Amino acid sequence: MSLLAVPNVSEGRDFARLDRLEASLGEEVTLLDRHADVDHHRAVFTLAGPAETLSTALTGLAGTSTVEIDMTAWDGIHPAIGALDVCPVVWLSEGRRETAAEVATEVGQAIGAMGVPVFLYGDLATDADRRERAYFRAGGLDSLWQRMTSGGLKPDFGPGQPHPTAGATLVTARAPIAAFNLELGTDDPRVAREIASVVREGPEEGIPGVRAMGLALSTGRAQVSTNVHDPIGTPLGEVVQAVQDEAALRGTYVLEAELIGLIPEAALEDYPEDVPIRDFDPAFHIIERRLKPRDEAGG
Repeated sequence: MSLLAVPNVSEGRDFARLDRLEASLGEEVTLLDRHADVDHHRAVFTLAGPAETLSTALTGLAGTSTVEIDMTAWDGIHPAIGALDVCPVVWLSEGRRETAAEVATEVGQAIGAMGVPVFLYGDLATDADRRERAYFRAGGLDSLWQRMTSGGLKPDFGPGQPHPTAGATLVTARAPIAAFNLELGTDDPRVAREIASVVREGPEEGIPGVRAMGLALSTGRAQVSTNVHDPIGTPLGEVVQAVQDEAALRGTYVLEAELIGLIPEAALEDYPEDVPIRDFDPAFHIIERRLKPRDEAGG
């Protein structure tokens, strides 16, 4: 069975640059999806391939990102600290978990050798504080510079301070998650932030495994942007319902949803028909349907 990878780069507006970044992946992996967002100033590639070719593709993308993307001029609304901001390697079965971790570690070491510091997060984190991406992104790239140069934050691989233009990269190995955004019938980002604070996992409340933040889009809509870490145990319909309930309390509603990349089929169990997912195509966006022909052929 193939591994997936879902690298996020800090470029969502220059499509010629995105084409060059895509080309750097090479031809030995399958590009399942490329999703770019102008407001987030971010693009997400979804790749599938054997371990060795996936490692080569991700290393190539990292090198090109370092050349192409200058974080000193970056201005997106999504938190980011690096040109290649996050680089998760994704296992689809428990038997591939260790292999995914090996690939992620190999890629992290290669990126570090390029002069870009790498932090391992999630299941690969070296201590509990470092499990969450927010720990490294707090305060943005300027804060990361201060934390690293003061000696308070050391990378797992690479130099002891951010790359002058490419920043730093977060690397992990994980099961599939769902990057899932909900746009509201209001232009007030405070409403989106309030809703996000209620639905995201917290010490005493929120939905387990859900990370959420409220953002303002250039379209005039407010957005609740989420990552659902276990979209099988917590299907997307459950997240929609929670956001709908909180939106109603604040005099608004969910207009539509947006999916970034691919999801497991079980994530759509009991999904409500009245909240459309923009441009969603089950044949394209469900992992099992995209990979089945490839894996049955021995890919």
